[in-house]
Amino acid sequence: MNYRSPLARARGLGSAKQGTHDWWRQRVTSVALIPLIFWLAPALVALPHADYEQVVRWIATPWNSIFMLSFIIVAFYHAMLGLQVVMEDYIHIEWLKMLGILGMKLVFSFLALASIYATLRIVFMG
Repeated sequence: MNYRSPLARARGLGSAKQGTHDWWRQRVTSVALIPLIFWLAPALVALPHADYEQVVRWIATPWNSIFMLSFIIVAFYHAMLGLQVVMEDYIHIEWLKMLGILGMKLVFSFLALASIYATLRIVFMG
């Protein structure tokens, strides 16, 4: 039997002072993605009609490679933050939540590094 008052039970269970920081990171990455999407969308519309060499030349140009690398980094980080919030909200078993978040961060990090490697390989090796 628990004789503690509701206030006593709630103490220590309040804000961890991390939620606002995470919320701001999510908003900043979403704002950073807006101009990158306006750069990438027209290019993706035009690229299906290009052959392999044209696509490689397009990615290898300095501005396009910088924007592509920026898009990869920001998009994967934004997706990781969003999925982490979903996991924190909807997985209620603590060890499963931590395991899921760790696994998700490892997968997203691997995919981001693979994408960065592929882009840099195109830029430097053609």
